[in-house]
Amino acid sequence: MTTHTPVTKNQTVTLSFEDLTHDGAGVAKLDGYPVFVPRALPGETGTAKVVKVKKNFAIGRLLELTEESTNRAEPPCPIFKRCGGCQLQHLDYEGQLAYKTKHVTDVLARIGKIEDVTVHSTLGMEEPWRYRNKAQVPVGEQNGEIVAGFYAERSHEIVDMPSCVIQNEENDRVVQLVKGLAKKYGIRAYDEKKHKGTLRHIVTRHGKTTGELMVVLVTRGKELPNKKNIVEEIRENLPEVKSIVQNINPKRTNVIFGDKTEVLWGEEVIYDYIGDIKFAISARSFYQVNPVQTKVLYDKALEYADLNGDETVIDAYCGIGTISLFLAQKAKQVLGVEIVLEAISDAKNNAILNGLTNTEFAVGEAEKVMPWWYAQGVRPDVIVVDPPRKGCDEALLDAIADMKPKRVVYVSCNPATLARDLQYLEEKGFKTQEVQPVDMFPQTTHCEAVAKIELV
Repeated sequence: MTTHTPVTKNQTVTLSFEDLTHDGAGVAKLDGYPVFVPRALPGETGTAKVVKVKKNFAIGRLLELTEESTNRAEPPCPIFKRCGGCQLQHLDYEGQLAYKTKHVTDVLARIGKIEDVTVHSTLGMEEPWRYRNKAQVPVGEQNGEIVAGFYAERSHEIVDMPSCVIQNEENDRVVQLVKGLAKKYGIRAYDEKKHKGTLRHIVTRHGKTTGELMVVLVTRGKELPNKKNIVEEIRENLPEVKSIVQNINPKRTNVIFGDKTEVLWGEEVIYDYIGDIKFAISARSFYQVNPVQTKVLYDKALEYADLNGDETVIDAYCGIGTISLFLAQKAKQVLGVEIVLEAISDAKNNAILNGLTNTEFAVGEAEKVMPWWYAQGVRPDVIVVDPPRKGCDEALLDAIADMKPKRVVYVSCNPATLARDLQYLEEKGFKTQEVQPVDMFPQTTHCEAVAKIELV
């Protein structure tokens, strides 16, 4: 049986856009049939060429706008239309914040069936550009020339990038310098199809409050021609550099880092602060890429935890202890758990660095460690979770429910899995009190949120 759609491939259609998808494409409907068009905005009318037709939706390419949104902005980035790094530069910042608030509200209602909760307006940045303190830039060759930039949308073609408007300027300088040195010393870029070549990625990390800089050269093998000269020239051109590191990744993989890291010059770590807490950051440490908004996010998590100094707090998915150490300033005791051994090592070192003796960190799966703690007599007043995009395992949510904390603070980087997990916790006797979206990634569709949940 053939399904009739109101459009066919290559057809030009006139559309009125009424919404945005979770990845920032404009949504129009023809007889109830959705057509998704990148870079179109709600309130706009225009023509699009249909490039893909599916049973339940079509995708179009914007040809011309006959009516523009008052929130439309001119993207300052010359490669915005080709690069897959940002999705919303054509929407002014006020519009971006409104989009993120609406997205969180809609997803909570649609997926979590949670409609009676206050979703506050998204907390944005005063300066929503040049905020990233970390760049991970793939290196390739095009027409015999070294290129370094982000991948084009939905492809592995590198769009060469002289500058990036959401990266810290220091990161741009590092990428351009290393690209020039690779060209000067004849270092070949890694070819992922042939699994040949030397330089795979340029990774750079910048301490926003300290100004310290780390340069990481990710190579296919240990061999790096003219290593000594490269280190000397990086130091000459970047006086704020504190660490130059080589990471070796010999595998056929799109994972950036390999298992082996060698310091070529300087320190193994650089330092940065979030609020009053100091962090040591190594080449592979997980550390939030927008330190200004991280403080906003963690302050809100701390507010929702509502600590008076007598509480025992569990921080599941604690990473290098970023939230744990914030909580430890106000709690009696904080127990952090994380599956990545190196992260727990970093968390312990960061606690020592800040003189915080009321923390304890364990390696393992939170859903297994937490019941063990419970069996040892641990009774948490507050549990904080900050899971990856896939959200919390049901086993972890069950462990939370069994421990019956007064409050749960859920820090989420994916509103869809947040909504699903909140619904599960509500079925277990908890109630979502309020949700605060925080814009950690301006110019992109990504949205973080903090939810305050209480046992009823």
